[in-house]
Amino acid sequence: MTDLYVDSHVRTVNGAPVTMEVEDGIAVLTMDLVGEPVNKITRAVRESMMELFDRIDRDETIKGAVLISGKADTFLAGADIDEFTQLKGAEDAERLSRDGQALVEHFEKSRVPFVAAIHGACLGGGLESALACRWRVASEHPKTILALPEVQLGLIPGAGGTQRLPRLIGVRAALDMILTSKNVRARKALQIGLIDEMVHPAILRRIAIDRARALGEGRLNRKSHSSGTMGFLLDSNPIGRGVVFKKAREETEKKTHGNFPAPLAAIDAVEAGLTRGMPAGLREEARLFGEMAATDVSRQLIFLFFATTALKKDSGLPPDHTAAPLRVERLGVIGSGFMGAGIASVAVQQGTIVRMKDSDWVHIGKGLSAVSVVVKEKLTKRQITRTEYSDTMSLVSGTVDYSGFANVDLVIEAVFEDLDVKHTVLREVEAVVKPQAIFATNTSTIPVSRIAEVPPSGESARHALLLTGEQDAVAGGDCHTAHGGLGDGDCGRIRQEAWQDRDRRERRSRILCQQDSYAVRERSWAPPRRRRGDRDHR
Repeated sequence: MTDLYVDSHVRTVNGAPVTMEVEDGIAVLTMDLVGEPVNKITRAVRESMMELFDRIDRDETIKGAVLISGKADTFLAGADIDEFTQLKGAEDAERLSRDGQALVEHFEKSRVPFVAAIHGACLGGGLESALACRWRVASEHPKTILALPEVQLGLIPGAGGTQRLPRLIGVRAALDMILTSKNVRARKALQIGLIDEMVHPAILRRIAIDRARALGEGRLNRKSHSSGTMGFLLDSNPIGRGVVFKKAREETEKKTHGNFPAPLAAIDAVEAGLTRGMPAGLREEARLFGEMAATDVSRQLIFLFFATTALKKDSGLPPDHTAAPLRVERLGVIGSGFMGAGIASVAVQQGTIVRMKDSDWVHIGKGLSAVSVVVKEKLTKRQITRTEYSDTMSLVSGTVDYSGFANVDLVIEAVFEDLDVKHTVLREVEAVVKPQAIFATNTSTIPVSRIAEVPPSGESARHALLLTGEQDAVAGGDCHTAHGGLGDGDCGRIRQEAWQDRDRRERRSRILCQQDSYAVRERSWAPPRRRRGDRDHR
C-alpha cells in the first residue's frame, strides 16, 4: 500500500513557497512561489527549505528526496535580484553568498539522496542547487534550459557553481558556460554530462521518484562523464588546466578590454577550487562574489536588468488602463528580405502561422530559404527533430499579392525605409485585413506618426475630415450641432461612420515602432502552439 501524506505543518494557509509530500518513502519537495511568475530563491524559500531539510534528516522512514517545481515553465530561476539592491557593501554580499552555499550544501550532504527533476528554466542558484543533487533528470522540452547567467549582472556564481560545475563537466565546458552565460538545452546538457537523464515532461515526476528510490536503496550509481583524450589532457592534470586558465584569461581580456571584472573573477574562483581544494574554492568564491557585488559595474548592470524587465512589462497603455494581450495565431509580413525573413523565423518557431508578401516570387523564394536556414540550424544542433523541422517550415508560406491576409491578426511591414512606399503598403493592407488586425512597422528611421498619416481615399477621406474637424461633437452624440439641418436618420448614419473611422485611426495609432521583431513579440504576442490540422491559412 502506498504510504502517502502531505506535510500539513509546511503546507500552510499563508502559501509556503516549498511544500513536501511523501510517497512510499520518497519526499517530494515542490517549489511554487505564490504570486510570482517564476520560482526564485527568496528569504522565505531559504527558510522553508532549511525546515524541510531538518524534517527529512529526522524522519527515518524517508529514503530519498526529489526537488521539483510547481510552475509551468520554470524550475528555479536563481536568486531574488531585489535582495542584491539591499546589499550595503562587499561584506553583506559575501555573507549572502555563504548563506547560499550553506543552503545548497544540504542537497549534497543530506542523509538521503536528492534528485533534481528539472523542467523549464534552471538558472543561477537553481542550477547550483541541481548540481549539488545526487542525480539530475531533465525534461525533453524547448523551455528546459540550464545556465549560470551571473556575469551578465557583473557577478559570479555564488552558491558553489564555480566549484561543482568544473568537477562535473570539466574545466573547459564549465568556463564556457560561466563566462558566456549561454543557455544549455536538455539534449546538450545530457551530452556534456550536466544532467544524467532526459525524459518526456509527462513522466518527469515519476522517473525522478524512481531514481531517488533506487539511489536510496543503493541500486543506482552515477557514472563519471568521459570527455575524451583532450579532456584528460586539459581537464584532469594541473599542467593542462594551467593552459586552459591562461587561454581563458587571454580571451576574456581581449573581449572585455578590462571593463568587466566579473569574468576574470570567475576564472580565479574556479582555479582556486581546483588548485587548493573545494573548501578553499568556496571561500574564494564567496569573497569574490562580495567584491564583484560592490563594484559600480555590477550596480549598473543590475539597474539595466530591472529597466529591461520593466520595459518588457510595459503595455504601452496610459496609467490605470489595462488590456489583455492579443493572441496572434496568424501573422502577415510585408517584405521577405533580411528583416522580414528574420521576423518570420522567430514567429514560426513559436508556432505562429506566417504569410510573407513580396513583389515577386524570386524574393519570396529567398525569404523562405532564409527562414529554412534559421530553423535548420536547430535541427543541425539536434534541438529539434526532422519531423519538428518539417512541421515548423509548414507554417510559413509566401505570396505576391495579399491572398491569405484576410484572416491575419497582425501585419508587420519590413519594406524599404521610404515613406511613400510605407504609405502605399498601409493603404493596401487596410483594404484586405479584418478591422481588428494591427498594423506594425519595423522602421528604424521614420517616425511612426508620419507612417500613420497616410491619407485615406474615397469615402474614407470624408470620414477622416469629419473626425479631425468635428470629432468631439459627432462622437459625443451632438450630430445636429455639427451638421445643422440633418435628420435623425442621417445623423445616426454619420455617427456610425465616425465611430468606424475612429476605430481605423486608433488602429493606426497602435502601430508598434520597434527596431526588431523580438520587441514586438515581447509586447503583444501570446501565440498558441500550432494545433494539428491548423496548417491551411491561404
